[in-house]
Amino acid sequence: MNTFVSAIIVAAGNSTRMGLGKSKQFIELCGEPVIKHTLRAFENCEVINSVVIVCREQDENEIKEIIKSAKFSKVKAVVYGGETRDISVKNGVQACDERTTHFAIHDGARPLVSNKDIKAVVEEAVKCKAAALGTLVTDTIKVVDENNNIISTPDRSALRAVQTPQVFEKDLYLKALKEGSNKGITDDCQLVESIGESVKIVIGSEKNIKLTKKFDIPIAERLME
Repeated sequence: MNTFVSAIIVAAGNSTRMGLGKSKQFIELCGEPVIKHTLRAFENCEVINSVVIVCREQDENEIKEIIKSAKFSKVKAVVYGGETRDISVKNGVQACDERTTHFAIHDGARPLVSNKDIKAVVEEAVKCKAAALGTLVTDTIKVVDENNNIISTPDRSALRAVQTPQVFEKDLYLKALKEGSNKGITDDCQLVESIGESVKIVIGSEKNIKLTKKFDIPIAERLME
């Protein structure tokens, strides 16, 4: 089967936890905005054929200017996000090239993702229909009740911290969008899991952090350097 992988870069959040009064996509890391680093990773990855960016309406012009100045040729569309992540991703899916065989869904605020990891997770998804990057959990995790009392300690050898990209065969993901439950969804694997399908974890790099709070910025810069 000839594969055609469309990356959907989700960059439509309000960035409220960052507390900077602007989208975290435009925070500068080593002199360039976060979204530029993220897009460059997918632009330079040979297994990615096309890119769609999902953003806030007020960020559209600035993102388009970044695409133009950097000459990112794989970016085919910039579309608006919705009130929830699943709506944003759905908007991105609808803008993908008709030749698409697989969707690679990635957080715009993960600018340190490597070419190697993108390629590895895409290749795994081509083999098994659904795959996501993840890392081993080194901390001891506790499950607590509503009063914050510990009720159990899961075996951390069976735990993974899930990252993006998360890559899915097109027909499988469209089925999950139609039949799956998006209640309380925090990532796209959950949507696929909700229709009874399994997702393979590909162990990736711990450097592939998501920028969520202010203290993530200097950490990302050090890792990038």
